Amino acid sequence: MTIVASVDDEERSNAVVREAATLADRFDEPLHVLSVYEESEHDHLLNEKIDIDQKPTDEDRKEIARAVAERASEGISREHEVIGRTGNPAEEILEYATEVDSRYLVLGGRKRSPVGKALFGSVTQSVLLDADRPVVAVMDSN
Repeated sequence: MTIVASVDDEERSNAVVREAATLADRFDEPLHVLSVYEESEHDHLLNEKIDIDQKPTDEDRKEIARAVAERASEGISREHEVIGRTGNPAEEILEYATEVDSRYLVLGGRKRSPVGKALFGSVTQSVLLDADRPVVAVMDSN
């Protein structure tokens, strides 16, 4: 089994990885840090952030996701593997957890109003509702 930490390019991601590392240590399990790149109409914003001009290929997206997972893992001394995937984040997270038979999924969340949840959805909410294994949500303190 494996502990999977699902991260994005948010500040709270390092806290997610630290919590996942604690679980991995406690259960003596491998730690995988996963990031999923979702192609969207906002790709141009990410392209500006990482300073590329052309539309990224699927391999570029996987590498970008891997870099996000790598950044979220900075300062974690425990051995871990970083994984970058592309697609629908909730689906990819759940699929990966099944592939590696994860013991726990650890991901970040943030407090949102009921209207915000209804209008915009949430990867965390989708994973919590659809997971067939324990999920630990590390909530943003803001």
